[in-house]
Formats: sequence, C-alpha cells, structure tokens
Amino acid sequence: MRILGAILAGGQARRFGSDKAHALYDGVRLIDRVADALGTQTTALIVCGREEPGFGCIPDQPEAGIGPLGGLNAALGFAETHGFIHVLSAGVDAPNIPADLAAQLSGEGAAIVDSQPVVGLWPVTIAADLVEFIEDGRRSLYRFADHVSARRITLDPPLLNVNQPEDLL
Repeated sequence: MRILGAILAGGQARRFGSDKAHALYDGVRLIDRVADALGTQTTALIVCGREEPGFGCIPDQPEAGIGPLGGLNAALGFAETHGFIHVLSAGVDAPNIPADLAAQLSGEGAAIVDSQPVVGLWPVTIAADLVEFIEDGRRSLYRFADHVSARRITLDPPLLNVNQPEDLL
C-alpha cells in the first residue's frame, strides 16, 4: 500500500515559546523522532507548512495560518497527484508514535487518534471533501474527521503531546 507520511509542522508554537520542531526529547529533535517513526511505515515522507533542511517540504494549502487542516490538505493534494492511496499524518509534537501506527489505524475510511486528531490515516479519496470543507470556512480538524466519519482510535500507551517545554521532561 502506497502511504505518504506527512509531518504537519506549520504551527506557530506560541505556547511553547520557541521552535518546537527543533526541541530535544531524549536528545533527539522532535521532528526527527516523528520522521523516524513515520518513515518506517510509509513509502515517502514530507513536511507540511514549513521549510526544513533535509526533508521534502510543501506549503500548507490553500494558505498558511489555517491550522492543521492546511497541512493535511496539502498532503492529500500531494498524495493524490503522486499516486499514493493514504496519508499517515502526525504533528511534530508527538514524540512517541508507535512503530505500528499505520496498522493500528488501518481499516475502512479515515481514522484518527482520539486524543490527537492531527495523527491519522486518511484515504486520498477524501481530498475533494477537505477542499470543500476549507472553502466553506471551516477549520476544525475534529469536525472534518466527523464530516468524513473517521474512526477514533485509542492508543495504549497514549501519545505524548508536547505543548510546553515542561512536557519534554
């Protein structure tokens, strides 16, 4: 199965206070931890919403600043034009992605991690639905997941969500 890994990294990290992607968790940058975890489960990997040396990068679509849906929209559009059938997405702030995440999320339609909807497996067939959703002015990832009837999966152990420097300890 051709799966595109997409690191959604376009956020401003205001609560964090510095570039979250380059923060260290157990001595490794967050972006590298997520890339390593997604990279072993996907055919190719991109970073959405920022330029990051050493990675293939694409801008959020239709524009920056609309939240994680901009990164997911960019990833689904890229996947659709490059022959992928799914996008496995994750934010840069989830340093403990399991090695079998894609398998845990696989099944009919889309699936998200219940505690972190930015982490999900999205079929490329919903790309047009997301474009329309955004064009209608909607920005909630949870609402989009509900709109496409995404299954909600609970992981054990739960994913970490780094929002403040103290979360790295």
